Amino acid sequence: MRYDTQLGATTSIFVVLLLASPSAAQDIRGLEVCTAEKQMERRTSCLQANTDFLQQALERSRRDTQKKQAAADAEIAALKTRIAKLEDDLAGLMKAAADAKNPATPKK
Repeated sequence: MRYDTQLGATTSIFVVLLLASPSAAQDIRGLEVCTAEKQMERRTSCLQANTDFLQQALERSRRDTQKKQAAADAEIAALKTRIAKLEDDLAGLMKAAADAKNPATPKK
Protein backbone atom coordinates (compact mmCIF):
# COMPACT_ATOMS: atom_id res chain seq x y z
CA MET A 1 0.00 0.00 0.00
CA ARG A 2 2.85 2.36 0.83
CA TYR A 3 4.44 1.71 -2.57
CA ASP A 4 1.21 2.75 -4.33
CA THR A 5 1.13 6.00 -2.36
CA GLN A 6 4.75 6.81 -3.24
CA LEU A 7 4.17 5.96 -6.87
CA GLY A 8 1.07 8.14 -7.00
CA ALA A 9 2.86 11.06 -5.37
CA THR A 10 5.84 10.73 -7.70
CA THR A 11 3.58 10.58 -10.74
CA SER A 12 1.61 13.62 -9.57
CA ILE A 13 4.78 15.65 -9.06
CA PHE A 14 6.06 14.62 -12.49
CA VAL A 15 2.81 15.66 -14.19
CA VAL A 16 2.77 19.03 -12.40
CA LEU A 17 6.39 19.72 -13.39
CA LEU A 18 5.71 18.66 -16.96
CA LEU A 19 2.70 20.93 -17.29
CA ALA A 20 4.43 23.85 -15.57
CA SER A 21 7.49 23.80 -17.82
CA PRO A 22 7.32 26.23 -20.73
CA SER A 23 7.20 24.53 -24.07
CA ALA A 24 9.49 26.05 -26.66
CA ALA A 25 8.42 26.44 -30.25
CA GLN A 26 10.41 24.42 -32.71
CA ASP A 27 12.07 26.40 -35.45
CA ILE A 28 12.31 24.84 -38.87
CA ARG A 29 15.35 25.85 -40.87
CA GLY A 30 14.36 27.49 -44.11
CA LEU A 31 11.00 28.83 -42.97
CA GLU A 32 10.46 32.55 -42.91
CA VAL A 33 8.43 34.49 -40.36
CA CYS A 34 5.59 35.77 -42.49
CA THR A 35 3.75 37.65 -39.76
CA ALA A 36 6.34 40.44 -39.90
CA GLU A 37 5.27 41.37 -43.44
CA LYS A 38 2.76 44.22 -43.64
CA GLN A 39 1.87 44.08 -47.33
CA MET A 40 -0.58 41.35 -48.26
CA GLU A 41 1.30 40.46 -51.48
CA ARG A 42 4.57 39.99 -49.62
CA ARG A 43 2.87 37.99 -46.88
CA THR A 44 1.20 35.76 -49.47
CA SER A 45 4.51 35.28 -51.26
CA CYS A 46 6.20 34.43 -47.97
CA LEU A 47 3.54 31.86 -47.09
CA GLN A 48 3.78 30.33 -50.56
CA ALA A 49 7.57 30.07 -50.21
CA ASN A 50 7.11 28.33 -46.85
CA THR A 51 4.58 25.95 -48.37
CA ASP A 52 6.92 25.12 -51.25
CA PHE A 53 9.80 24.57 -48.83
CA LEU A 54 7.75 22.22 -46.66
CA GLN A 55 6.50 20.27 -49.70
CA GLN A 56 10.08 19.83 -50.92
CA ALA A 57 11.20 18.71 -47.46
CA LEU A 58 8.32 16.25 -47.28
CA GLU A 59 9.13 14.85 -50.74
CA ARG A 60 12.81 14.50 -49.81
CA SER A 61 11.83 12.68 -46.63
CA ARG A 62 9.49 10.39 -48.58
CA ARG A 63 12.24 9.47 -51.05
CA ASP A 64 14.70 8.77 -48.24
CA THR A 65 12.15 6.60 -46.47
CA GLN A 66 11.42 4.65 -49.66
CA LYS A 67 15.14 4.03 -50.20
CA LYS A 68 15.53 2.78 -46.65
CA GLN A 69 12.45 0.56 -47.02
CA ALA A 70 13.76 -0.92 -50.29
CA ALA A 71 17.15 -1.63 -48.70
CA ALA A 72 15.47 -3.27 -45.70
CA ASP A 73 13.26 -5.38 -47.99
CA ALA A 74 16.30 -6.53 -49.99
CA GLU A 75 18.15 -7.43 -46.79
CA ILE A 76 15.14 -9.37 -45.49
CA ALA A 77 14.90 -11.32 -48.77
CA ALA A 78 18.62 -12.16 -48.62
CA LEU A 79 18.31 -13.30 -45.01
CA LYS A 80 15.30 -15.49 -45.84
CA THR A 81 17.28 -17.13 -48.64
CA ARG A 82 20.19 -17.72 -46.29
CA ILE A 83 17.91 -19.20 -43.62
CA ALA A 84 16.40 -21.59 -46.17
CA LYS A 85 19.88 -22.72 -47.21
CA LEU A 86 20.93 -23.21 -43.59
CA GLU A 87 17.77 -25.23 -42.91
CA ASP A 88 18.58 -27.48 -45.88
CA ASP A 89 22.17 -27.89 -44.68
CA LEU A 90 20.96 -28.72 -41.17
CA ALA A 91 18.49 -31.29 -42.47
CA GLY A 92 21.28 -32.92 -44.48
CA LEU A 93 23.59 -33.01 -41.47
CA MET A 94 20.88 -34.47 -39.25
CA LYS A 95 20.17 -37.16 -41.84
CA ALA A 96 23.88 -37.95 -42.10
CA ALA A 97 24.15 -38.16 -38.31
CA ALA A 98 21.12 -40.45 -38.12
CA ASP A 99 22.58 -42.67 -40.87
CA ALA A 100 25.91 -42.86 -39.05
CA LYS A 101 24.20 -43.68 -35.77
CA ASN A 102 22.04 -46.44 -37.26
CA PRO A 103 24.07 -48.10 -39.97
CA ALA A 104 22.02 -50.18 -42.33
CA THR A 105 22.58 -53.87 -41.87
CA PRO A 106 23.50 -55.60 -45.09
CA LYS A 107 20.90 -58.08 -46.26
CA LYS A 108 21.90 -61.60 -47.14
